[in-house]
Amino acid sequence: MGTLNGRIALITGASRGIGYEVAKQFAAEGAHVVLVARTVGALEELDDDIRKKGGAATLVPLDLREHTLIDHLGHTIYQRWGKLDILVGNAAQLGVLTPLAQVDPKIWQQVFDVNVTANYRLIRSMDPLLRKSDAGRAIFVTSGAASGNFAYWGAYGASKAALEVMVCTYAEEMAHTRVKVNLIDPGVARTALRAQAFPGEDPATLADPSVVARQMLVLARPDCQSHGEIYRAA
Repeated sequence: MGTLNGRIALITGASRGIGYEVAKQFAAEGAHVVLVARTVGALEELDDDIRKKGGAATLVPLDLREHTLIDHLGHTIYQRWGKLDILVGNAAQLGVLTPLAQVDPKIWQQVFDVNVTANYRLIRSMDPLLRKSDAGRAIFVTSGAASGNFAYWGAYGASKAALEVMVCTYAEEMAHTRVKVNLIDPGVARTALRAQAFPGEDPATLADPSVVARQMLVLARPDCQSHGEIYRAA
């Protein structure tokens, strides 16, 4: 019996990278994983991998910028399971690395729509379901860019700073409930977002996303007592 046996886990950005590894590890530990991503083909490949190993998954092809669909997803989860045990807000968008004064307003909005507003809508929609769990867990992925003040990273850094404030505020509000809320910074991990930011970097020198997924597994367990923390995984 796995450490997440019978748990319902919602994972965004599940089609690749960290989300992909989180989905596989959670499913291997007995969770029924609800997988959210835009790429249907990649979700189907992940589903095949999970099922071959005896796991269970529900696929949700969804663009998180369509915020009203997040509300519909919450309603669907309630109808099917009546609760949510684990929420992993992993999906993120880099935008472009350029001087702040030159960021296209459309790009700025897209970055905040995914990195901040979508996670707010997830909290808003999933909060009642997490409270119905005997040990609700919410985990969000942040970045060193939130506090690093790196030149040309303005949109992404500002969005992750906003995410940290938002999630830490939510953690304070959940202090006297059974829900535990935490953030994790993957550090220098081998992801598509990292490759977009550093196209000349050798991916073989970077930490594997499975390392980050193992830390998330610890935070997702019912016996985890961490709350309101920001973990640095790599």
